[in-house]
Amino acid sequence: MVELGVWDILKSPVVTEKSVLLKEASSEDKEIGQVLTFRVARRAGKDDIKKAIEEIFAVKVSRVRTVHYEGKMKKRGRQQGRRAAWKKAYVTLKKGEPHVDYAEAI
Repeated sequence: MVELGVWDILKSPVVTEKSVLLKEASSEDKEIGQVLTFRVARRAGKDDIKKAIEEIFAVKVSRVRTVHYEGKMKKRGRQQGRRAAWKKAYVTLKKGEPHVDYAEAI
């Protein structure tokens, strides 16, 4: 099996209304750490994702949750196809870690 590099694991941040609200709410709450949302490689495990986040952003990760999304069926006239399946990771940072901005680290 091919070893994934740090930059191969993280594809892009997920910037949706839900993820932005989750990030802002978690950064204001002192009980839990900040929650970041990323689109990641489908073969990446939770440990791989944790190591990549810690290396790229120089923070400590307390928890990683992942979700698999199946590609949607799409039609264009008679043509049918399927979008690619993908994986999303919710990464919770430890309490007291600095606020992370996606643009600054990349």
